[in-house]
Amino acid sequence: MPKNTPLKNEQMSDSAYYILLALLLPKHGYAIMKYIEELTEGEITMGPATLYTLIKKLQKSGYILLHEDDDERRKTYQLTQAGTAMVEAEIERRLRMSRHGRLAQLNAKEELE
Repeated sequence: MPKNTPLKNEQMSDSAYYILLALLLPKHGYAIMKYIEELTEGEITMGPATLYTLIKKLQKSGYILLHEDDDERRKTYQLTQAGTAMVEAEIERRLRMSRHGRLAQLNAKEELE
């Protein structure tokens, strides 16, 4: 993904995907990182630099917005309608990819037999 560009016409990275999943409910930055780590059972950990770089890109793309919060020190983010639609489409795309992978494995296995 080129630097400093919004995500609208690019394939979504795994990190961006997990951020959108985390924001199915509004969260602040640290909670996003912890949610991703817990959801993936430690398989994926995200540092602050990656998180906040992607949050800016996701905001520019219109997928998330900064939620007004009483605590000025803690910024809470939430999905927009476009973000919700994007994460739903991405879930479906990744499910299709997984089915394609299984089909390719089965086809290869049959040809080897």
